[in-house]
Amino acid sequence: MQIYTIQWIYLSVYSFLNGDFILLQTYKPRIMNWKQLISNKRFGLEELHEARKDDRSEFQRDYDRLIFSAPFRRLQNKTQVFPLPGSIFVHNRLTHSLEVSCVGRSLGNDVASRLLQKHPELADSHISEIGSIVSAACLAHDLGNPPFGHSGEKAISTYFSEGKGIALKEELSSIEWDDLIHFEGNANAFRLLTHQFEGRRKGGFVMTYSTLASIVKYPFSSRLAGKKSKFGFFLSEEADFQKIATELGITRLSQEGEPLRYARHPLVYLVEAADDICYQMMDIEDAHKLKLLTHAETKELYSLFFDDKRKQRIEEICRIVTDVNEQIAYLRSSVIGALIKECTRVFVEHEEEILSGEFEGSLIKHIGSPLKEAYQHCSEIAFHKIYRSSDVLDIELAGFRVISTLIDLMINAVRTPEKAYSQLLINRMSSQYNVNAPTLYEKIQAVLDYISGMTDVYALDLYRKIKGNSLPAV
Repeated sequence: MQIYTIQWIYLSVYSFLNGDFILLQTYKPRIMNWKQLISNKRFGLEELHEARKDDRSEFQRDYDRLIFSAPFRRLQNKTQVFPLPGSIFVHNRLTHSLEVSCVGRSLGNDVASRLLQKHPELADSHISEIGSIVSAACLAHDLGNPPFGHSGEKAISTYFSEGKGIALKEELSSIEWDDLIHFEGNANAFRLLTHQFEGRRKGGFVMTYSTLASIVKYPFSSRLAGKKSKFGFFLSEEADFQKIATELGITRLSQEGEPLRYARHPLVYLVEAADDICYQMMDIEDAHKLKLLTHAETKELYSLFFDDKRKQRIEEICRIVTDVNEQIAYLRSSVIGALIKECTRVFVEHEEEILSGEFEGSLIKHIGSPLKEAYQHCSEIAFHKIYRSSDVLDIELAGFRVISTLIDLMINAVRTPEKAYSQLLINRMSSQYNVNAPTLYEKIQAVLDYISGMTDVYALDLYRKIKGNSLPAV
């Protein structure tokens, strides 16, 4: 027996004839539409939508609101990859986010220009604002990351899956437990931007719907996180994401009763590409400054992205500019420019797949030669010579100890607030965190909100004081 079908579909109608199933009718998935996807409606202020009229767009307001926020400023004392202290400047979360935002703005502007050429009928939409939306989303993409880089995320999740927190499993629902053992900075950023903390206004940062949707890299619940621990929103913010997705017409991929899963908002691909471009290229430049990579090695890595004609031009520039750091900076900027151009091409050429939710992987994975092979080679070198270096591993080890200790003490404190020591710890927390929440899940979230918002320096200082290794000056 044979079954005749076509590429991915939602529903098909078949007829049985002569032992074969014959496809009679196909219902293709609904294509997301740009005019609905780009909305300047503000989360939490829906009733005031379109009341404001001035020259600064709502998406530019998103950008400005993030720049002037305390969580964004705190990124200056959060690890990107390498330890922050030292005589040689390397990137932190704040400088990384600013650079990603710059690349995201270029990607967004280039894509908007190409889409307007391709679809002149979109001239009366907000399509020209894609650069502003993507740049704002790039600023926000790391806001939910805890101290000590990605090791901070791992420390939180393993506290519950492998550490003392495993004792709490029986007191939580299976969905709540999945949120904790798969703790994810991306989901935490969405919570930070949308959650109404104590004494704060409804809607959190009150961002536009499109900016919020553009940061959700993994638009599904923690029940689908798998071994990679990737998901887009906690149970507490699931209804908020559903509201945004429905308003923007984002395709839902799950059926009723299944764990919630959506297609990505198309602009997520541009935010992701900007991040992929920056962390890879900037980490190599930082490794050069820290002498983990020699000048020759770094120059060779960057040169792999170009053909012989462009390499000849680069050599001419390097003969004029003799400062080795300036040479590397020029090469890095040239690579970023080439990757922006190529990612723009991939996005526009695959627009229909992206709008139908069928596009697989990141834009970077679809770039052409020689950029694809050069990027993959850089990834391999970075893993072995940068991410496994002793300095990076040392901060990961320290992060595990500090964060695990703070989580354990603070959770015990909010569970037994009547104890004197618990009150001392609780008094260190800002009143915006609801430690008196009615459920254990919400109490734990309040603790994780507090700890994930800490800078590396603050977390280490608090750890030392709790351990009695550091006392205030008398």
